Amino acid sequence: MTKVNAPHGHPEHVHDHHCRPDARGIYVISPSGAVADPETLTRAQTRLSSMGFKVALDRGVLNQAQRFAGTDTQRLAAFTRALKQKLPIVMASRGGYGVGRLLHSLDWQALANSGKRFVGHSDFTAFSLALYAKAQAISYAGPMACFDFGAKKTEILTAEIFGECMRGELEILSFETQDADAVDGRGVLWGGNLAMMTSLLGTPYMPKIKGGILFVEDVGEHPYRIERMLNQLAQAGILGKQKALLLGGFTDYRLAEHDRGYDLKAAIAFIRKSVKIPVITGLPFGHTAMKVTLPVGAKVGVATEKGLAHLVLDEHQH
Repeated sequence: MTKVNAPHGHPEHVHDHHCRPDARGIYVISPSGAVADPETLTRAQTRLSSMGFKVALDRGVLNQAQRFAGTDTQRLAAFTRALKQKLPIVMASRGGYGVGRLLHSLDWQALANSGKRFVGHSDFTAFSLALYAKAQAISYAGPMACFDFGAKKTEILTAEIFGECMRGELEILSFETQDADAVDGRGVLWGGNLAMMTSLLGTPYMPKIKGGILFVEDVGEHPYRIERMLNQLAQAGILGKQKALLLGGFTDYRLAEHDRGYDLKAAIAFIRKSVKIPVITGLPFGHTAMKVTLPVGAKVGVATEKGLAHLVLDEHQH
């Protein structure tokens, strides 16, 4: 068992070295927005190959139809091809918008039975949550080909943690937190992009999870919108039933003069006061260079101590 000491402010990850022999192949699909720059895919392929992964790009990965990576039919076909090919990991090229259009046409049982490990974040949240709601199958909130591995510079820890998670080596994730309530419990880990999650409320694709550990992040959303979405989850009776709420990155928004001091801290304070479940900030996950890979639908443990939070990932998640 090795403990990796991460740089200040980064998560520590504890892992053991029982490699899964099948963890070494990635098939990249484009289920949402069109890939803007094909160079990002070339870079991603090179990076992931250098990490020991065999990488194949779906033949529709660069399709374009309006803002989408091809028509709905073309993007659905990519999932079918992903199940037929041999590589075990299926990674989204990027987010954007578009997965929500496909949910009613996907064969959830076939996706779950395939044993493939699906990875992505942002718009891909809709897929992950629907897969759990429809088939109780685990998928992964984690890096994507273009945004993460295709960036000019890839955050080393993002890549390392992704590799360890895919190889089944990751046991504990510890991260620094400026603001965490006391908690020590276990539950189903679930969540992802807050706007995508809220868009599933009242649909058959929203998981029914009690006593879960919910994590959320978002990009380009003013704190009042973040509060409004969390408040909607609270008023829908979902938030109050969770063991803990983990807050990831909320990035790229602009406060206005008429906010008069209302900011993200104020939004979090309101949710804390109204929902009364433990809240933990600082989860390194979101539209940020540094992001951990999290098993959505796996039973995990969560615990806090002064300035630190720990996620104990179930070793038997597959």
